[in-house]
Amino acid sequence: MKVLVIGGTGALGGHAAIHLAAQGHEVSIGGRNPAHPATPMAAMPFVQGDYIAGDYTPERLSGFDWVVFAAGNDPRHVPPGSDFAEFLYQANHVAVPALFKACREAGVSRAIQLGSYYHQAEPRLLEHNGYIRSRKAACEGARAEGAPGFDVISVNAPFMVGSVPGLPSAIFGPYVQWAKGQIGIEPYAPTGGTNFMSFRSLSQAIEGALLRGEPGKAYLVGDENLSFRDYFQLFFDAVGSDVTVEERDAEQPLLPDVAIPQGRGNWVRVNPPADEVALLGYARNDVANAVADVAAQFGG
Repeated sequence: MKVLVIGGTGALGGHAAIHLAAQGHEVSIGGRNPAHPATPMAAMPFVQGDYIAGDYTPERLSGFDWVVFAAGNDPRHVPPGSDFAEFLYQANHVAVPALFKACREAGVSRAIQLGSYYHQAEPRLLEHNGYIRSRKAACEGARAEGAPGFDVISVNAPFMVGSVPGLPSAIFGPYVQWAKGQIGIEPYAPTGGTNFMSFRSLSQAIEGALLRGEPGKAYLVGDENLSFRDYFQLFFDAVGSDVTVEERDAEQPLLPDVAIPQGRGNWVRVNPPADEVALLGYARNDVANAVADVAAQFGG
């Protein structure tokens, strides 16, 4: 199939693009800027555009069989001086459904909306978190554009861990440096935990959704429910450290409270149905393998 991965210059979209290409698909990537030159995505055809600006018109999407939407639309992407709530509204409530409408008008047959897990795994968070509400709106708005001959499927993922060859990481690079004793932060984790999933498992789930997913379905995917302590311990173990990570009811600079929507000390667990895991065909118990990949890439 001829596939466009919008957001394919980033970590999750890039990994999915590499995975789909390895399965024999003809993959192009879309993004605001070209792929990092050291990554495999740099060798793929590039379609420049900003979905929020409406750059992906039906004319530009014409000819693609499948589209995977994995573009960033979180606080990191808010333009300086912009109102956060207005940005979220335009990015998720307006621009995401508009993109999927353009896919339908272009004759795309299947499209994946890669989303976040919070609104499915812990709906109580919707009341007080505008970001999570906006991600729910994107999930629902994208699928509402589905029609006969155009299947839209959401894949809603938890905390992700993994690496893309050649792609720097502002999250995992520091984690590895910390585990190696190169950052002066004590080895502790905040209380609580969540579900974690590897890039590899997610790419498999995306492929499975494209091949076998039920049109209009929102799949809540995930792998292992881990405390933040156990998660961070994996990084220390991966670099060969004998340090034991402590658990403290205190903010951790490498995982600040703002990055824990359920609140420090609380959990968001995901227990995906076995039949959905089998349908999508993704690996379980892969988080430690992903951490080992991260340590190998950033531990030099």
